[in-house]
Amino acid sequence: MLPFLFTPNQVVIMEIRKASRQRAKIKMALQGPSGSGKTFSALFLAFGLCGDWTKIAVIDTENHSAELYSNLGTFNTVSLSAPFTPEKYVQAIALCESAGIEVIILDSCSHEWDGSGGILDTHGNMAGNSFTNWSKLTPRHNDFVQAILQSQCHIIGTIRSKQDYVLQEKNGKMIPEKVGMKGVTRDGMDYEFTLVFELDIKHNASASKDRTGLFEGKPESRITIETGKQIRNWCNMGDANSTGTKATQILQSIQACKTVDELLSLYKAQTANVQEEYTASFTEQRQQLLATWPVESNHISNHLKVSSNGQHIKPSNGTV
Repeated sequence: MLPFLFTPNQVVIMEIRKASRQRAKIKMALQGPSGSGKTFSALFLAFGLCGDWTKIAVIDTENHSAELYSNLGTFNTVSLSAPFTPEKYVQAIALCESAGIEVIILDSCSHEWDGSGGILDTHGNMAGNSFTNWSKLTPRHNDFVQAILQSQCHIIGTIRSKQDYVLQEKNGKMIPEKVGMKGVTRDGMDYEFTLVFELDIKHNASASKDRTGLFEGKPESRITIETGKQIRNWCNMGDANSTGTKATQILQSIQACKTVDELLSLYKAQTANVQEEYTASFTEQRQQLLATWPVESNHISNHLKVSSNGQHIKPSNGTV
């Protein structure tokens, strides 16, 4: 029987269930200056997450800029124009959800905060006490954040960034000093995301926040479809607390791979200990896939090598 929590006005039914990562959808952000490749990278991530361009929607506040990449695939767009109110974003997210979209790209989140009709613009045009005005605007911004966090879709938000400065005293003078890139959004917005990539002008990405553990401490590199696949596998892998044992889940995930490319992505998403422990299972599945699909790209074949006794997967270059 479910426990009940009684309040003066209502009865709320509460339920205890086992935590499972398989219930989660990734909420991530790509932060970088103009020209760093945020939209392009987000589309690659989105396709890696779902494998179907028709299940991807871009909520576009950048004057139809996402459509410049329509050659990649038949993804969907929802065009937003000023005023960029939080309510417009919330409505657009709900529209995508009702249409069966699996991955939503918010391109960009910055307009909700610093665009025409966004939170800062609205605050600047309000009469009266500034503090009181913020008490009216903050709940509206929080509704936007909650629409992202509670969505049943994967969500990728792009955030513009600009060089930030602080004043430092040197030789009795206050001198502006660069302290890195600052996202054009409300302070602390990055804490809401599970994963945050910082992109530079050369389109290289590094993880500034990573609860997945997949990219933390890794060298910067360009985002590819493979990056999205790694994140998808992490989302689907589950953990020791979810239904069944962790070993069973890993084996089921290995056996569910339909191509060597997908198997390689799953392998990369694991820790070094898991890779070593399940080497034989990965190798066996690879051999079965090659028997069914003998023609594979050289790129994939060069990553996974079978040892002379046919029992172990070895990375061709010492890394995966």
